[in-house]
Amino acid sequence: MAYADYRHRIELRVRWAEVDMQGVVFNGHYLTYCDVCLTEYWRAIGLRYPQDLVAHGSDTFARKITIEYHAPAVYDDVLEICGRASHISRSSLRFAIEMFRKGATDAALIGAELVYVNADPVSKKSQPWPDRIRELMRRYERIAPEEAAHGAR
Repeated sequence: MAYADYRHRIELRVRWAEVDMQGVVFNGHYLTYCDVCLTEYWRAIGLRYPQDLVAHGSDTFARKITIEYHAPAVYDDVLEICGRASHISRSSLRFAIEMFRKGATDAALIGAELVYVNADPVSKKSQPWPDRIRELMRRYERIAPEEAAHGAR
């Protein structure tokens, strides 16, 4: 993926509380950065999370998160955290994230993939994504998400 492929980008400055003794971001904080990116993504496509998802009878649950570390972020770096819906299936969403040091968008510091499952908020059982939410993601993205057949998992 390239920086230009991402429409959704947020900036975040690395804070002192997020680094270790060497001034490098502690690895667990990258998950928080990913979560902030996804939360802001919902807002960017026109949904308030979780209110608007719940209003559609939906909620999301993390199923799998993978991160590849390429280079460290350090104290006081301004990061550009870029995310996109890369694949939507019947009830799951793959969300790709790359983080760049601001002004150095030729090489990502990390690459992450978050897999979420859409579920009924009461029963916690997986269910299909509502068509309206699918359409909001499709319209927002520069590169259309890959999609499995609506009936497929």
